[in-house]
Amino acid sequence: MQALKLFILMTFFAGLTACGGNKDSQPKTAPGVQTEASPSTGNYDPNRGEGKFSSENLTLDAALNDSMADAGEKIANVKCTSCHKLTDEKLVGPGWKGVTSRRTPHWIMNFITNPDPMINQDPELQAQLELCLVRMPNQSLTEDDARNILEFMRKNDGIK
Repeated sequence: MQALKLFILMTFFAGLTACGGNKDSQPKTAPGVQTEASPSTGNYDPNRGEGKFSSENLTLDAALNDSMADAGEKIANVKCTSCHKLTDEKLVGPGWKGVTSRRTPHWIMNFITNPDPMINQDPELQAQLELCLVRMPNQSLTEDDARNILEFMRKNDGIK
């Protein structure tokens, strides 16, 4: 019986660590993203976040890109929806409803590709962490994956 409990516990922790994805994968360039931008210089901007994405190197079309949103939904179903609901209801993390009206596209891209430095610096994220009690893990998303998830978030918020 003790061995069974130990096996279940080890399986649970193995599953948690497996959620991070392949850390060795090379990022791909997503549509609307110029990769030659440099990371933040150290002054944290709560409208931009911490990372390589900014209004200068990330542009979105006014109309939704359905194929990117569909791809983003598939990725979100694997990497995100175990912690986030598509409504405004909190699961483990906050719900996604309205996130694209509350946050800039480059902030969202920076956060989902670079969560740790942002959690460490952003007072709103630190307050959210106190409510959720669990840090968002780095899912090792490629730029394409992150951009597709952003497009799915836009679709979830009613962008057409």
